Amino acid sequence: MAETATQTMKTSFPKSQIEIVLLEGTHAAGTIALQEAGFGVRTHAGALEGDALIEEIKRAHVVGLRSKTQITREVIEQCDRLLAIGCFCAGTNQVDLEAAAERGIVVFNSPFSNTRSVAELTIAEIVALHRQLTARSHAAHKGQWLKSASGAHEVRGKTLGIVGYGHIGSQVSILAEAMGMRVLFYDTLSKLPLGNAGVASSLEEVLSKSDVVTLHVPDTQTSRGMIGRAQLAMMKKGAYLINNARGSVVDLEALRDAIESGAIAGAAIDVFPDEPAKNGEAFSCPLQGLENVILTPHVGGSTIEAQEAISLDAASKLARFINMGTTTGSVNVPEVDLPDQQRHLVEGEKRPHRILNFHRNVPGVLGKIHEHASELGINISAQYLQTNQQIGYLVLDADPSDADELARRIDTIEESIRTRMLW
Repeated sequence: MAETATQTMKTSFPKSQIEIVLLEGTHAAGTIALQEAGFGVRTHAGALEGDALIEEIKRAHVVGLRSKTQITREVIEQCDRLLAIGCFCAGTNQVDLEAAAERGIVVFNSPFSNTRSVAELTIAEIVALHRQLTARSHAAHKGQWLKSASGAHEVRGKTLGIVGYGHIGSQVSILAEAMGMRVLFYDTLSKLPLGNAGVASSLEEVLSKSDVVTLHVPDTQTSRGMIGRAQLAMMKKGAYLINNARGSVVDLEALRDAIESGAIAGAAIDVFPDEPAKNGEAFSCPLQGLENVILTPHVGGSTIEAQEAISLDAASKLARFINMGTTTGSVNVPEVDLPDQQRHLVEGEKRPHRILNFHRNVPGVLGKIHEHASELGINISAQYLQTNQQIGYLVLDADPSDADELARRIDTIEESIRTRMLW
Protein backbone atom coordinates (compact mmCIF):
# COMPACT_ATOMS: atom_id res chain seq x y z
CA MET A 1 0.00 0.00 0.00
CA ALA A 2 1.67 3.21 -1.17
CA GLU A 3 1.46 5.76 1.63
CA THR A 4 1.07 8.71 -0.71
CA ALA A 5 -1.81 7.12 -2.59
CA THR A 6 -3.93 5.83 0.29
CA GLN A 7 -6.38 8.08 2.11
CA THR A 8 -8.41 6.72 5.01
CA MET A 9 -11.34 7.95 7.05
CA LYS A 10 -11.92 5.04 9.45
CA THR A 11 -15.32 6.13 10.60
CA SER A 12 -17.86 8.73 9.74
CA PHE A 13 -18.21 11.81 11.88
CA PRO A 14 -20.83 14.55 12.33
CA LYS A 15 -22.00 16.11 9.08
CA SER A 16 -21.28 19.56 10.42
CA GLN A 17 -17.59 18.63 10.38
CA ILE A 18 -17.68 17.78 6.68
CA GLU A 19 -16.14 20.82 4.99
CA ILE A 20 -17.71 21.73 1.63
CA VAL A 21 -16.32 24.60 -0.43
CA LEU A 22 -18.36 25.89 -3.37
CA LEU A 23 -16.59 28.19 -5.83
CA GLU A 24 -17.64 30.39 -8.75
CA GLY A 25 -21.01 31.52 -7.44
CA THR A 26 -22.90 28.26 -7.83
CA HIS A 27 -26.66 28.75 -7.48
CA ALA A 28 -27.83 29.14 -3.89
CA ALA A 29 -30.33 26.28 -4.18
CA GLY A 30 -27.56 23.68 -3.94
CA THR A 31 -25.89 25.51 -1.07
CA ILE A 32 -29.14 25.59 0.88
CA ALA A 33 -29.82 21.91 0.17
CA LEU A 34 -26.40 20.90 1.51
CA GLN A 35 -26.75 23.13 4.57
CA GLU A 36 -30.21 21.75 5.30
CA ALA A 37 -28.71 18.26 5.05
CA GLY A 38 -26.41 19.21 7.93
CA PHE A 39 -23.15 20.00 6.13
CA GLY A 40 -20.94 23.01 6.70
CA VAL A 41 -20.62 25.00 3.47
CA ARG A 42 -18.37 27.92 2.46
CA THR A 43 -19.02 29.76 -0.78
CA HIS A 44 -17.00 32.02 -3.08
CA ALA A 45 -18.40 34.20 -5.83
CA GLY A 46 -15.48 33.69 -8.21
CA ALA A 47 -12.86 31.20 -9.31
CA LEU A 48 -9.60 30.71 -7.43
CA GLU A 49 -6.22 29.64 -8.73
CA GLY A 50 -2.70 28.87 -7.59
CA ASP A 51 -1.85 29.14 -3.90
CA ALA A 52 -5.16 30.86 -3.13
CA LEU A 53 -7.07 27.83 -4.44
CA ILE A 54 -4.95 25.32 -2.54
CA GLU A 55 -5.16 27.33 0.68
CA GLU A 56 -8.95 27.47 0.46
CA ILE A 57 -9.63 23.81 -0.35
CA LYS A 58 -6.70 21.87 1.11
CA ARG A 59 -8.73 20.77 4.15
CA ALA A 60 -12.05 20.40 2.34
CA HIS A 61 -13.83 17.08 1.97
CA VAL A 62 -15.91 18.28 -0.96
CA VAL A 63 -15.26 20.97 -3.57
CA GLY A 64 -17.86 22.37 -5.96
CA LEU A 65 -16.97 24.48 -9.00
CA ARG A 66 -18.10 25.50 -12.43
CA SER A 67 -15.89 25.78 -15.52
CA LYS A 68 -13.09 28.19 -14.62
CA THR A 69 -11.37 26.73 -11.55
CA GLN A 70 -8.67 24.26 -12.59
CA ILE A 71 -8.31 21.23 -10.33
CA THR A 72 -5.01 19.85 -11.60
CA ARG A 73 -2.98 16.89 -10.39
CA GLU A 74 -0.80 19.32 -8.43
CA VAL A 75 -3.85 20.77 -6.67
CA ILE A 76 -5.28 17.33 -5.91
CA GLU A 77 -2.00 16.19 -4.36
CA GLN A 78 -2.30 19.03 -1.83
CA CYS A 79 -5.82 18.04 -0.75
CA ASP A 80 -5.45 14.98 1.48
CA ARG A 81 -9.01 15.10 2.86
CA LEU A 82 -10.78 15.54 -0.47
CA LEU A 83 -13.45 12.90 -1.09
CA ALA A 84 -15.48 14.34 -3.96
CA ILE A 85 -15.53 17.10 -6.55
CA GLY A 86 -18.78 18.44 -7.96
CA CYS A 87 -18.73 20.14 -11.35
CA PHE A 88 -21.80 22.38 -11.30
CA CYS A 89 -21.94 22.29 -15.09
CA ALA A 90 -21.89 19.76 -17.92
CA GLY A 91 -18.16 19.72 -18.67
CA THR A 92 -15.36 18.17 -16.62
CA ASN A 93 -12.30 19.34 -18.55
CA GLN A 94 -11.33 21.57 -15.64
CA VAL A 95 -10.60 18.56 -13.41
CA ASP A 96 -7.79 16.02 -13.80
CA LEU A 97 -10.10 13.00 -13.70
CA GLU A 98 -7.31 10.43 -13.75
CA ALA A 99 -5.45 12.03 -10.86
CA ALA A 100 -8.68 12.18 -8.86
CA ALA A 101 -9.50 8.52 -9.52
CA GLU A 102 -6.00 7.46 -8.49
CA ARG A 103 -6.68 8.92 -5.04
CA GLY A 104 -10.24 7.65 -4.72
CA ILE A 105 -11.78 11.10 -5.27
CA VAL A 106 -15.14 10.89 -7.00
CA VAL A 107 -16.00 13.52 -9.62
CA PHE A 108 -19.61 14.34 -10.48
CA ASN A 109 -21.12 16.68 -13.06
CA SER A 110 -24.60 17.70 -14.18
CA PRO A 111 -24.72 16.99 -17.91
CA PHE A 112 -28.44 17.28 -18.61
CA SER A 113 -29.88 19.98 -16.35
CA ASN A 114 -29.28 22.82 -18.82
CA THR A 115 -30.60 20.90 -21.85
CA ARG A 116 -33.74 22.96 -22.31
CA SER A 117 -31.92 26.28 -21.95
CA VAL A 118 -29.41 25.43 -24.70
CA ALA A 119 -32.18 24.13 -26.95
CA GLU A 120 -34.25 27.31 -26.53
CA LEU A 121 -31.25 29.54 -27.29
CA THR A 122 -30.62 27.54 -30.46
CA ILE A 123 -34.19 28.01 -31.65
CA ALA A 124 -34.00 31.73 -30.87
CA GLU A 125 -30.81 32.03 -32.92
CA ILE A 126 -32.34 30.19 -35.86
CA VAL A 127 -35.15 32.76 -36.00
CA ALA A 128 -32.85 35.73 -35.33
CA LEU A 129 -30.46 34.74 -38.14
CA HIS A 130 -33.23 34.22 -40.67
CA ARG A 131 -34.76 37.60 -39.80
CA GLN A 132 -31.44 39.45 -39.40
CA LEU A 133 -32.66 40.68 -36.05
CA THR A 134 -29.30 41.70 -34.62
CA ALA A 135 -28.38 43.89 -37.60
CA ARG A 136 -31.79 45.60 -37.54
CA SER A 137 -31.62 46.04 -33.78
CA HIS A 138 -28.15 47.61 -33.95
CA ALA A 139 -29.32 49.96 -36.69
CA ALA A 140 -32.38 51.04 -34.71
CA HIS A 141 -30.22 51.73 -31.67
CA LYS A 142 -28.10 54.02 -33.85
CA GLY A 143 -31.19 55.84 -35.12
CA GLN A 144 -31.42 54.09 -38.49
CA TRP A 145 -34.77 52.83 -39.78
CA LEU A 146 -34.24 49.68 -41.89
CA LYS A 147 -37.79 48.52 -42.58
CA SER A 148 -37.33 45.96 -45.34
CA ALA A 149 -38.07 42.32 -46.12
CA SER A 150 -34.76 41.97 -47.94
CA GLY A 151 -32.85 38.96 -46.61
CA ALA A 152 -35.58 38.09 -44.09
CA HIS A 153 -37.14 34.63 -44.18
CA GLU A 154 -39.52 32.45 -42.25
CA VAL A 155 -38.03 29.30 -40.74
CA ARG A 156 -41.12 27.29 -41.60
CA GLY A 157 -40.28 24.85 -44.37
CA LYS A 158 -36.52 25.22 -43.94
CA THR A 159 -34.31 22.21 -43.25
CA LEU A 160 -32.49 22.15 -39.93
CA GLY A 161 -29.41 19.94 -39.81
CA ILE A 162 -28.50 18.74 -36.32
CA VAL A 163 -25.04 17.31 -35.71
CA GLY A 164 -25.17 15.38 -32.44
CA TYR A 165 -28.59 13.97 -31.50
CA GLY A 166 -28.19 13.65 -27.76
CA HIS A 167 -30.23 15.30 -25.02
CA ILE A 168 -29.86 18.80 -26.47
CA GLY A 169 -29.95 17.92 -30.17
CA SER A 170 -33.11 15.85 -29.80
CA GLN A 171 -34.89 18.66 -27.90
CA VAL A 172 -33.91 21.13 -30.62
CA SER A 173 -35.38 18.65 -33.09
CA ILE A 174 -38.75 18.60 -31.33
CA LEU A 175 -38.94 22.39 -31.01
CA ALA A 176 -37.91 22.95 -34.61
CA GLU A 177 -40.56 20.57 -35.95
CA ALA A 178 -43.19 22.35 -33.88
CA MET A 179 -42.25 25.50 -35.85
CA GLY A 180 -42.68 23.74 -39.16
CA MET A 181 -39.06 23.00 -39.93
CA ARG A 182 -37.82 19.79 -41.53
CA VAL A 183 -35.14 18.07 -39.41
CA LEU A 184 -32.20 16.01 -40.59
CA PHE A 185 -29.68 14.78 -38.05
CA TYR A 186 -26.37 12.95 -37.89
CA ASP A 187 -24.84 11.21 -34.90
CA THR A 188 -21.90 8.84 -34.67
CA LEU A 189 -24.10 6.53 -32.59
CA SER A 190 -27.35 5.01 -33.73
CA LYS A 191 -30.19 7.16 -32.35
CA LEU A 192 -33.95 6.76 -32.53
CA PRO A 193 -35.46 9.71 -34.46
CA LEU A 194 -38.10 11.73 -32.65
CA GLY A 195 -41.14 13.01 -34.51
CA ASN A 196 -40.51 13.14 -38.24
CA ALA A 197 -36.76 13.75 -38.03
CA GLY A 198 -34.71 12.12 -40.76
CA VAL A 199 -31.44 10.30 -40.22
CA ALA A 200 -28.45 11.34 -42.34
CA SER A 201 -25.82 8.79 -43.28
CA SER A 202 -22.95 11.24 -42.86
CA LEU A 203 -21.91 14.67 -41.69
CA GLU A 204 -21.47 15.65 -45.34
CA GLU A 205 -25.12 14.88 -46.04
CA VAL A 206 -26.30 17.14 -43.24
CA LEU A 207 -24.03 19.97 -44.38
CA SER A 208 -25.08 19.79 -48.01
CA LYS A 209 -28.84 19.50 -47.45
CA SER A 210 -29.50 21.92 -44.57
CA ASP A 211 -30.52 25.58 -44.56
CA VAL A 212 -29.11 25.89 -41.04
CA VAL A 213 -26.72 23.54 -39.26
CA THR A 214 -26.52 23.40 -35.48
CA LEU A 215 -23.80 21.56 -33.57
CA HIS A 216 -24.40 19.65 -30.33
CA VAL A 217 -21.37 17.42 -29.89
CA PRO A 218 -18.97 16.86 -26.96
CA ASP A 219 -15.32 17.86 -26.96
CA THR A 220 -13.52 14.74 -28.18
CA GLN A 221 -10.57 13.98 -30.42
CA THR A 222 -12.95 13.28 -33.31
CA SER A 223 -15.06 16.42 -32.82
CA ARG A 224 -12.20 18.91 -32.49
CA GLY A 225 -11.92 20.90 -35.70
CA MET A 226 -14.71 18.91 -37.32
CA ILE A 227 -16.02 22.04 -39.06
CA GLY A 228 -13.20 23.53 -41.11
CA ARG A 229 -12.80 24.97 -44.60
CA ALA A 230 -13.65 21.73 -46.37
CA GLN A 231 -16.84 21.24 -44.37
CA LEU A 232 -17.95 24.87 -44.72
CA ALA A 233 -17.51 24.54 -48.48
CA MET A 234 -20.04 21.69 -48.44
CA MET A 235 -22.79 23.86 -46.96
CA LYS A 236 -25.58 25.32 -49.06
CA LYS A 237 -25.02 28.89 -50.24
CA GLY A 238 -26.94 31.17 -47.90
CA ALA A 239 -27.02 28.61 -45.06
CA TYR A 240 -26.29 29.40 -41.42
CA LEU A 241 -24.06 27.70 -38.83
CA ILE A 242 -24.76 27.56 -35.09
CA ASN A 243 -22.26 26.31 -32.50
CA ASN A 244 -23.54 26.04 -28.94
CA ALA A 245 -21.45 22.94 -28.25
CA ARG A 246 -17.70 23.35 -27.69
CA GLY A 247 -15.26 26.02 -28.83
CA SER A 248 -12.86 23.45 -30.26
CA VAL A 249 -15.33 22.20 -32.88
CA VAL A 250 -15.27 25.07 -35.43
CA ASP A 251 -12.35 26.75 -37.20
CA LEU A 252 -13.34 30.38 -36.65
CA GLU A 253 -10.87 31.78 -39.19
CA ALA A 254 -12.35 29.53 -41.86
CA LEU A 255 -15.86 30.49 -40.76
CA ARG A 256 -15.02 34.19 -41.06
CA ASP A 257 -13.74 33.67 -44.60
CA ALA A 258 -16.86 31.70 -45.56
CA ILE A 259 -19.14 34.48 -44.29
CA GLU A 260 -17.12 37.31 -45.83
CA SER A 261 -17.09 35.54 -49.21
CA GLY A 262 -20.86 35.01 -49.08
CA ALA A 263 -20.51 31.22 -49.13
CA ILE A 264 -22.75 31.10 -46.06
CA ALA A 265 -25.05 33.81 -44.79
CA GLY A 266 -24.16 34.03 -41.11
CA ALA A 267 -23.55 32.24 -37.84
CA ALA A 268 -24.34 32.16 -34.15
CA ILE A 269 -21.46 31.22 -31.85
CA ASP A 270 -21.72 30.80 -28.07
CA VAL A 271 -18.48 28.91 -27.38
CA PHE A 272 -14.90 29.80 -28.29
CA PRO A 273 -11.45 28.20 -28.27
CA ASP A 274 -10.18 30.87 -25.89
CA GLU A 275 -12.58 32.41 -23.41
CA PRO A 276 -11.93 35.01 -20.70
CA ALA A 277 -11.61 33.56 -17.21
CA LYS A 278 -14.04 36.07 -15.72
CA ASN A 279 -16.40 38.90 -16.55
CA GLY A 280 -14.74 42.14 -17.55
CA GLU A 281 -11.69 40.62 -19.21
CA ALA A 282 -10.98 41.44 -22.85
CA PHE A 283 -12.45 39.13 -25.48
CA SER A 284 -11.26 38.74 -29.05
CA CYS A 285 -12.73 36.65 -31.87
CA PRO A 286 -12.19 36.53 -35.66
CA LEU A 287 -15.94 36.95 -36.20
CA GLN A 288 -16.25 40.30 -34.46
CA GLY A 289 -17.69 43.04 -36.66
CA LEU A 290 -19.33 40.71 -39.18
CA GLU A 291 -22.96 41.41 -40.00
CA ASN A 292 -25.54 38.74 -39.19
CA VAL A 293 -23.19 36.99 -36.81
CA ILE A 294 -24.47 36.49 -33.27
CA LEU A 295 -21.76 36.22 -30.61
CA THR A 296 -22.75 35.33 -27.06
CA PRO A 297 -20.42 34.77 -24.05
CA HIS A 298 -21.00 31.06 -23.39
CA VAL A 299 -24.50 31.58 -22.02
CA GLY A 300 -26.25 28.62 -23.64
CA GLY A 301 -27.02 27.03 -20.28
CA SER A 302 -27.00 30.27 -18.31
CA THR A 303 -30.59 30.67 -17.28
CA ILE A 304 -31.82 30.93 -13.71
CA GLU A 305 -33.82 27.74 -14.21
CA ALA A 306 -30.84 25.80 -15.56
CA GLN A 307 -28.44 27.00 -12.89
CA GLU A 308 -30.89 26.09 -10.14
CA ALA A 309 -31.45 22.64 -11.63
CA ILE A 310 -27.71 22.08 -12.05
CA SER A 311 -27.00 23.18 -8.49
CA LEU A 312 -29.63 20.88 -6.99
CA ASP A 313 -28.53 17.95 -9.15
CA ALA A 314 -24.84 18.27 -8.30
CA ALA A 315 -25.56 18.87 -4.61
CA SER A 316 -27.78 15.78 -4.50
CA LYS A 317 -25.06 13.58 -6.03
CA LEU A 318 -22.47 14.90 -3.57
CA ALA A 319 -24.74 14.37 -0.56
CA ARG A 320 -25.66 10.83 -1.62
CA PHE A 321 -22.00 9.94 -1.95
CA ILE A 322 -21.05 11.37 1.43
CA ASN A 323 -24.08 9.90 3.20
CA MET A 324 -24.40 6.51 1.49
CA GLY A 325 -21.38 5.97 -0.75
CA THR A 326 -23.43 6.15 -3.95
CA THR A 327 -21.33 7.00 -7.01
CA THR A 328 -24.14 7.13 -9.57
CA GLY A 329 -23.41 9.96 -11.99
CA SER A 330 -19.66 9.86 -11.44
CA VAL A 331 -17.45 10.47 -14.48
CA ASN A 332 -14.18 8.96 -13.22
CA VAL A 333 -14.91 5.93 -11.01
CA PRO A 334 -17.27 2.95 -11.29
CA GLU A 335 -20.92 3.79 -10.66
CA VAL A 336 -22.61 2.04 -7.75
CA ASP A 337 -26.19 2.89 -6.77
CA LEU A 338 -26.76 2.05 -3.10
CA PRO A 339 -29.77 1.77 -0.80
CA ASP A 340 -29.86 3.45 2.58
CA GLN A 341 -28.29 1.32 5.27
CA GLN A 342 -31.46 1.63 7.34
CA ARG A 343 -33.63 0.02 4.66
CA HIS A 344 -34.84 -3.54 5.22
CA LEU A 345 -33.88 -3.58 8.93
CA VAL A 346 -36.30 -5.39 11.22
CA GLU A 347 -37.27 -3.78 14.51
CA GLY A 348 -34.45 -3.84 17.03
CA GLU A 349 -31.81 -4.86 14.50
CA LYS A 350 -28.58 -2.88 14.58
CA ARG A 351 -27.78 -0.79 11.54
CA PRO A 352 -24.77 -2.26 9.70
CA HIS A 353 -21.62 -0.30 9.18
CA ARG A 354 -20.88 0.47 5.56
CA ILE A 355 -17.28 0.14 4.39
CA LEU A 356 -16.35 1.94 1.17
CA ASN A 357 -13.14 0.94 -0.57
CA PHE A 358 -11.49 2.13 -3.76
CA HIS A 359 -8.70 -0.13 -4.96
CA ARG A 360 -6.60 -0.84 -8.02
CA ASN A 361 -8.47 -3.26 -10.25
CA VAL A 362 -6.20 -6.30 -10.19
CA PRO A 363 -7.08 -9.97 -9.53
CA GLY A 364 -7.30 -11.17 -5.94
CA VAL A 365 -8.39 -8.04 -4.07
CA LEU A 366 -11.88 -9.30 -3.27
CA GLY A 367 -10.47 -12.59 -2.02
CA LYS A 368 -8.14 -10.77 0.38
CA ILE A 369 -11.01 -8.69 1.74
CA HIS A 370 -13.23 -11.74 2.25
CA GLU A 371 -10.36 -13.51 4.01
CA HIS A 372 -10.08 -10.68 6.53
CA ALA A 373 -13.84 -10.70 7.09
CA SER A 374 -13.75 -14.46 7.66
CA GLU A 375 -10.88 -14.20 10.15
CA LEU A 376 -12.85 -11.64 12.13
CA GLY A 377 -16.06 -13.65 11.91
CA ILE A 378 -17.90 -10.68 10.44
CA ASN A 379 -21.17 -11.25 8.64
CA ILE A 380 -21.52 -9.23 5.43
CA SER A 381 -25.19 -8.46 4.87
CA ALA A 382 -24.71 -6.78 1.48
CA GLN A 383 -21.91 -6.33 -1.01
CA TYR A 384 -21.63 -4.14 -4.10
CA LEU A 385 -18.70 -4.10 -6.52
CA GLN A 386 -18.16 -2.32 -9.81
CA THR A 387 -14.91 -1.94 -11.71
CA ASN A 388 -13.40 -0.22 -14.69
CA GLN A 389 -10.00 -0.94 -16.22
CA GLN A 390 -8.13 0.91 -13.49
CA ILE A 391 -10.34 1.19 -10.41
CA GLY A 392 -12.55 -1.09 -8.35
CA TYR A 393 -15.17 0.30 -5.98
CA LEU A 394 -16.35 -2.08 -3.27
CA VAL A 395 -19.09 -1.40 -0.72
CA LEU A 396 -19.68 -3.76 2.18
CA ASP A 397 -22.51 -3.57 4.71
CA ALA A 398 -21.03 -5.41 7.69
CA ASP A 399 -21.95 -6.27 11.27
CA PRO A 400 -20.94 -3.34 13.47
CA SER A 401 -19.03 -5.51 15.99
CA ASP A 402 -15.61 -5.51 14.31
CA ALA A 403 -16.36 -3.37 11.27
CA ASP A 404 -13.79 -0.78 12.28
CA GLU A 405 -11.06 -3.43 12.43
CA LEU A 406 -12.19 -4.83 9.07
CA ALA A 407 -11.94 -1.37 7.54
CA ARG A 408 -8.45 -1.00 8.99
CA ARG A 409 -7.38 -4.34 7.53
CA ILE A 410 -8.87 -3.57 4.12
CA ASP A 411 -6.88 -0.36 4.10
CA THR A 412 -3.64 -2.30 4.66
CA ILE A 413 -4.15 -4.33 1.47
CA GLU A 414 -1.49 -3.33 -1.02
CA GLU A 415 -4.00 -2.47 -3.75
CA SER A 416 -6.16 -0.21 -1.59
CA ILE A 417 -6.44 3.45 -2.57
CA ARG A 418 -8.92 4.80 -0.02
CA THR A 419 -11.14 3.28 2.65
CA ARG A 420 -13.98 5.03 4.43
CA MET A 421 -16.61 3.74 6.84
CA LEU A 422 -20.14 5.00 7.44
CA TRP A 423 -22.05 4.33 10.66
